[in-house]
Amino acid sequence: MSFRDQQKYLDILKKYERKFSPEDKYTYDIFVKRNKDEEDFDTVSMKKLKELHDKYYVSVDKSKFDSFFKKKEE
Repeated sequence: MSFRDQQKYLDILKKYERKFSPEDKYTYDIFVKRNKDEEDFDTVSMKKLKELHDKYYVSVDKSKFDSFFKKKEE
């Protein structure tokens, strides 16, 4: 994985930081420190970061917004 990918995951997780469990918060803080030092994550670290992302990130259901953007039927 590239530095850009890890930065993207960390930026997304920043919004959910207050929901983290203490263990996840500690792991996230370590990742942020390593990112500030401009270290590339190894495969194990990147896997843990993706697991955090999958655990806390909830994608938005965009189908809810269809009613606002429907085309007018003629």
